[in-house]
Parts: sequence; structure tokens; C-alpha cells
Amino acid sequence: MLRILMATVSLVAMTNAALACTAVDIVAADKTVVAGRTMEWAYDMKWTLVSQPKGTELSLPAPKETGLPTNKVTTKFSVVGISAGIIPGGALLEGQNSAGLGMSGNFLPGFTEYQNVTPQDKSYVEVLKFGSWALGNFGTVADLREALKTTKVWSDASLPTGPTPAFIHFVFNDRSGNGIVVEYVKGEVRINDNVAHVLTNAPTYDWHLDNVRNYLNLSTVGLTSRQIGTVNVTSLGAGGGLMGLPGDYTPPSRFVRAAFLRHGVSEPKTADEAVQTIGHILNTVDIPIGVAQFDEGNGKLGSDYTQWIAIKDLTHNRLLIADYNHRLNYLAVDLDPIFAQDKPSSKPVADLPYPRPVGAAVLQP
Repeated sequence: MLRILMATVSLVAMTNAALACTAVDIVAADKTVVAGRTMEWAYDMKWTLVSQPKGTELSLPAPKETGLPTNKVTTKFSVVGISAGIIPGGALLEGQNSAGLGMSGNFLPGFTEYQNVTPQDKSYVEVLKFGSWALGNFGTVADLREALKTTKVWSDASLPTGPTPAFIHFVFNDRSGNGIVVEYVKGEVRINDNVAHVLTNAPTYDWHLDNVRNYLNLSTVGLTSRQIGTVNVTSLGAGGGLMGLPGDYTPPSRFVRAAFLRHGVSEPKTADEAVQTIGHILNTVDIPIGVAQFDEGNGKLGSDYTQWIAIKDLTHNRLLIADYNHRLNYLAVDLDPIFAQDKPSSKPVADLPYPRPVGAAVLQP
């Protein structure tokens, strides 16, 4: 029993260290909705930018022991997203569709327990196909929320999930600005309105909202000076209202940091300003290689790091993406021509045609 317990603890510790993502969304004054996320990982997942045309047929099996048939679903919307190529058939953990519904999947180890499919169920989706199913068939958060009430999402040890189990919770946003966080806990679906407009990793979303109460003292306004006895003591610089803002990379700290910045920044006026705002917020949770290490076992250290960042303009069907080696050079993609394609496509994220690096241009005197 002790060995089993220690093995479980080791697995949770490893999976907690292996994925540390942050998602943030914002609505500009012109009603543009922009949602961005970082993807942290310690392993080569063969991340691939993929397109799934409208009319794609999805095969949605049930667990074998139920004896239920494989459902066939034809998608209603075109999808562009980022898939883990290391998983046979791929698995969308990030994406947006032609109707303006966006999704980001973040790791939730230690708390995720998917639903139990019974022989009486009619609608079911394995978690590795959840992203393709959700983005392929629903155009709004409201429509997806309704469908999740009658659809079972399942997983088991037979699924090829890669180096870590597929313990995932999801954030969805649409063009109206609505957002929900979808979690599977104790075998039940939990759907939370994303009032914080932020999602990180474990614990569950409701815990993070409670934890934010510990930081109510934070302010965008700091004291410039204070009279102490007969001495007027001035501040050393701006930003003193942020004393106590956590700066580490744990999920609770990243949630607090991103939530404070999201609700503290000036409202962006346009789509471009909203993209810039999300980019600046995500800069504060970017993890360089080597600063977030963990014990892989056998005396080896692994390092979590920001493998790529995606920023979705859900209103104008735009995507900006940058991998670790092109962190200062986002590739901007107009998705409408891709949505219009009738054939799927794929391209490794590392091989995308990123803009020329900083310093490549020569200024003339």
C-alpha cells in the first residue's frame, strides 16, 4: 500500500510539473474579443497547427465495456487549432472555429475525474477528441453549455495520452464575450462562468476564485510618499501598490498575477490594442528554460518552459502564434482562407514561417 501511495504521489508531482499553462481573455471597447494562452511543457509533444474543415466526420467511440456503438458526427464549423502530434490522431488543446468560438485546454492533475459512460447514454466523447467535437459543432458558449448537460466525456488508461495523463480542464470564449470553464471533478461536469477571465492549472477554478481573496490589498495605485513623524518619506518608484503580488510560476500564483493584470489594465480600444494587451499580460507568465525545474527521477532534472503562445482574435478570425525560439516574432494568420478550405492541413508549430528576428533589418543612416 505504501508503494502504491508513493507511486501516486510521484505521478502527481511529475504531472504537476509537466504542464503550467495560463489563459486570459479581454473585450475591447469596439467589442472585439481576444483570448490568449501560453503552453508550458517539459517534453517534445510535436505541436502542430492543424485545420479541420467544415463537414469533417468525427468518430466518437464509447468505452469498450459499455458495448455502445461508435457515433458518427459531421462538423458544422471549420476549425484551426494546435494539436499534440505525439498522440496518434492528435488532440486539440487550443483552437478557434469559423463562428468565433475559442478553446484552451489546461492541465488539471489531482482533481480531474471524467464521467462514467453507461449503456443507457446516447452522447459521449473521449477527452482526446473533445476539442475537435466542441469546436466543430458549436458556435457559441451557450450552445456548448447546453450540449454538455447531455454529453458524457470519458477517458481511461487505454487512451494514448503521451507522457502524462490527459487531466484537462477547458476555457471557452465566444464573440459575445461570454466565457465558461469546463471541469470534470468526481465524475461530474462542472461549468463555471469565467468571471475572472483567467485560467491556469490545479486546483479547480472555484478554489482559485477563493484564493484571490487573499490579495484584496493589491492596487494599481501606490503611495508616492508618507509622512513618518517629521520626515516625508518618498517611494522608490511606481508600482508600490503591487507589493505582495506573487511572482513564482505555480498555478495559484500565475492565476492571481494574470487576474490582477487583466482587471487592472486600461481598457483596450481596438482589436490591435486588445491583442497587445493580452500579449503583455502573457509576458508576465512566460517561463524561460531552466527556471522551473523538477525531478524526473534517477537524478535527472526536467524543465518546464513556454513552448508556444497563441492569441486568438475571435471577432475577426485572426490567430497570432510564437514558439519558444520566436518569442519576439509572432506570426499573424488570417484564418478566413483556411476556414474556407475543404481539405485538412497541418504544419509543425516549430516550422511555421515566423517573421524575421529582431535585428535582421538594417537601418539606413
